[in-house]
Amino acid sequence: MRSTAIAFIALAAVSVPPAAWAQQTPHLRKKGTATQLVVDGKAMVLLAGELHNSSASGAEYMAKAWPRLQALNLNAVLAPVSWELVEPEEGKFDFSSVDMLIEQAREHEMKLGLLWFGSWKNGVSSYCPAWVKRDTRRFPRALGSSNRNTKDVLTPLSDSNLQADAKAFASLMRHLRQVDGKQHTVVLVQVENEVGIKPELRDLSELGDRMFAADVPAELTSYLAARKDALVPELKAHWQKAGSRTAGTWQEVFGPGPQADEIFSAWHYARYIHQVARAGKAEYSLPMYANAWLRGDGKWGTYPSGGPLAHVMDVWRAAGTDIDFLAPDIYLSDFKGICEEYTQQGNPLMIPEASADEQAAARAFWAVAEHDAICFAPFGIDRMAGDHPLGDAYAVLGQLLPLITAAHGSDRMVGIYQQDRSQEQPSKPIMVGSWRANIRYAKRGPLPAYGLIIQSDQEEFIVAGNGFDVNFSPTAKGPRNCGILSVELGRFEQGKWVCQMRLNGDETGANYRARLPVNPANPHYEPNRPKILKVRVYRYD
Repeated sequence: MRSTAIAFIALAAVSVPPAAWAQQTPHLRKKGTATQLVVDGKAMVLLAGELHNSSASGAEYMAKAWPRLQALNLNAVLAPVSWELVEPEEGKFDFSSVDMLIEQAREHEMKLGLLWFGSWKNGVSSYCPAWVKRDTRRFPRALGSSNRNTKDVLTPLSDSNLQADAKAFASLMRHLRQVDGKQHTVVLVQVENEVGIKPELRDLSELGDRMFAADVPAELTSYLAARKDALVPELKAHWQKAGSRTAGTWQEVFGPGPQADEIFSAWHYARYIHQVARAGKAEYSLPMYANAWLRGDGKWGTYPSGGPLAHVMDVWRAAGTDIDFLAPDIYLSDFKGICEEYTQQGNPLMIPEASADEQAAARAFWAVAEHDAICFAPFGIDRMAGDHPLGDAYAVLGQLLPLITAAHGSDRMVGIYQQDRSQEQPSKPIMVGSWRANIRYAKRGPLPAYGLIIQSDQEEFIVAGNGFDVNFSPTAKGPRNCGILSVELGRFEQGKWVCQMRLNGDETGANYRARLPVNPANPHYEPNRPKILKVRVYRYD
């Protein structure tokens, strides 16, 4: 729940003097109920996209891709960095692919989020260097269920695996500090990618069996006991059903059944990845996160067991503090529900992968405005056509970022997203500060209704997006009725409002509502593109 305090802030966000920027590593800070990413003294929202897995390894390919990414109005790109490229021989490092990315991002005035493809990518170990892959004795694999065969997956139970990965990751972070510690092109790092094991629920090796039969570590049971009233519901239910025990084996503490195996895996993957992150932060302490392959229909064995899913969020938190937050890769239909799951317990929302269909434009508004998201990034951004609706969405959101970050952690900003196209209005009342926003979705349009509303002054709102109309009702003491005083269509240039057209008459229903699109019958008003309105209201009896 956002804070109810209202403080109207000018477009210029609170910032640090430029002389201090080089002393400030990109970092996270709390603002009300939100967590912000701070870069060079200012809060930043990454309007981003993630590259295809192999794209970042090709300098010529990327040189051609950057203009296309600029045309989509991105301010950041998420790009993989693979262990096999940076440490092709043990102890010998080659960061030329990383340097290429940083140099090209700077040339195109974009920030980078780097994705460390180390021990695991999508649950398997395909990005490990050859010297790791060939030495299965030194770097053991997890064992699977089919005749307990060796899987091509490094086990998270091996200290040798952990130390090799952590050493390489620390070297990468040391290099980033050396080449980017002042310019801050790289602003955050993902540690591994969509970890977990499938279809098995855990490593079925002899070592795995012994550890599974041993007692649950005290760090985890102590965490559960200390936070018993605030645990995520599913984990809490398993623990309570087994008697809320604070000692015992995994099956004794969490009950006999597949949930115990999954929680066991989550603990060991989390411990491993927190330690990799710790080694990296010791060299250069950028914000770091872990991303999740979501579980879809929820059937065990259909998703990587042990990853940073919402229902084991507490296990990952108990395992360490070096991963700053957990992030969902959202390809499932219930986008709103997943956003809710991943904002539990104050976890800041970052979406490092999402479907790149046309509704990505609508989802971007919802994540950024409704959940104060740090980042939204559809996957495969380098294949996206220049006329994709995301480009227009990012153009509008980019203009609004100073207002958006000023409203972070407050009740002055809401998102709009018609996830169910059969709905004619939101399923529950929408409150913006002390005002109720009466929203009605348009009956036609190529995309669902989407947008945001920000209360920018006591009786003034910024309304942006497309496919809906809105008027306002007061809920605070005072005159009971509300009318629209004026509606302006415009844009923000360097933080200043530029009015392009004063709307009234047919375009506002004689100032009964603010409407986007302004006039769907006039093609010259560009009815299929998101726009920005400034709406002033007044109260009367």
